[in-house]
Amino acid sequence: MHTTNYRDTLIQPAEDCRAECATVPNKQGSVALMQYERVIETPYVLQSDDLLCSVAALRKDIPDDEYGLFRNEFFSKGQACLRASPLVKTFGWAIHHDSDARIALIDPASAQFEDLCKNSAIKVVKGMRNKRA
Repeated sequence: MHTTNYRDTLIQPAEDCRAECATVPNKQGSVALMQYERVIETPYVLQSDDLLCSVAALRKDIPDDEYGLFRNEFFSKGQACLRASPLVKTFGWAIHHDSDARIALIDPASAQFEDLCKNSAIKVVKGMRNKRA
């Protein structure tokens, strides 16, 4: 079984992110907005696996009673992690994974972001670039 979960990790916005500040996605039905709404409303509740699978299930109209089977199939092969999320690639957000792999959106202009970047117990990685160098 594959996983996209990180622990004690901060994913910073991609180096080539066009957003100058953390921006709220506004396109209804987009992956970015679905991810944003789930994480901003419940910080440090969901893990990356929960978020990615639930958004995929919603987009594919998977019924609740088939979700468990869908999740097993979804993670039977590797999935892109949140470093590839439009939230970090396009909308300028950072994503913190705590020690239990639960996630929260972090505004890079915040004191919390600065504190996480300075914390030696937190691994800091960049979101994936939008274009190859």
